[in-house]
Amino acid sequence: MPKVNDLILDTGDPFPRIEIDKVGGGKIVLPDDLSGSWGVVLFYRSHW
Repeated sequence: MPKVNDLILDTGDPFPRIEIDKVGGGKIVLPDDLSGSWGVVLFYRSHW
């Protein structure tokens, strides 16, 4: 699959490191917290 630009993930690209605050406290660190398993990440922006 050809790359459109460097801002879009392509097949085989590593997932960028992201730290997300959890509602009840603590953080989720991606992709570290999914290491060794499959996962689905959904970002819901709600409304602007």
